[in-house]
Amino acid sequence: MSAVAGVVLAAGEGQRLRPLTATVPKSLCPVGNLPLLDHALRRLAGLGLSGPAAVAVNAAYLAEQVVDHVGDRAHLSVEPDGPIGTSGGIARLRPWIDGRGVLAGNADAYLHDPFRDPGKDIAALLDGWSGETVRMLTKPCFPGDTGGFSGRRFAGFSLMPWRYVRDLAEVDSNLVRTVWRPAEAAGELELIAYEGLYLDTGTPADYLAANLHAAAGGVLADPSARIPGQADESVLGAGAVVEGAVTRCVLWAGAHVTAGESLTDAIRTASGLTVTTT
Repeated sequence: MSAVAGVVLAAGEGQRLRPLTATVPKSLCPVGNLPLLDHALRRLAGLGLSGPAAVAVNAAYLAEQVVDHVGDRAHLSVEPDGPIGTSGGIARLRPWIDGRGVLAGNADAYLHDPFRDPGKDIAALLDGWSGETVRMLTKPCFPGDTGGFSGRRFAGFSLMPWRYVRDLAEVDSNLVRTVWRPAEAAGELELIAYEGLYLDTGTPADYLAANLHAAAGGVLADPSARIPGQADESVLGAGAVVEGAVTRCVLWAGAHVTAGESLTDAIRTASGLTVTTT
């Protein structure tokens, strides 16, 4: 198999997640008390891709937070004038990619396979790869959906050979237009089925759904969270306090639900910002 570099695309503004992303980049929003970006890095590590020689992360919106969070765990590519799309972001990394294939994952992708560890669950993308085709992790399209690729939809990760990456332009553009559709037209797009659950966490409702899935029907609480009140089917971050009641909620680190207060289907941050999904 050809040499492969891992890239986590984490530059987006997360506009559909606002106001949650007004002060926190989407890639650092926690799912199951772990930032989405760390889920992606853990998945790449499960494939043997870790460290700044093997993995890159791009950043643009609130980039300093992403840079501080990643530290020396990956190569960092900052887009100083704002996000330039999934294609532009990879184009900016070409000197670092340096002839390798690229396994690119969206930081906002939540994937879970009950039978395979992170990394092993997407290993089919790499298995038997010739180094010449474009591969895309996919799930069946939802009933009634149009578009997609032969009745399937993108599920967070794609694999691209260097010959597709080397000519990408460092301008605002997306991989759908510059890689996936051209590969499809050339008969060089391979659709790889993902056997587990995939959620794009781009909206508050889907972000909450990913967290509730991580909680597996119970309460997933950081050891430092306190629950003198009542919590059901929720995720509680570090230092979160529930004096009232929460049901199907996500409390970020330091969030507080006061006595007599009841939250359902909601996300609350340490500042008291509350986003409901119903």
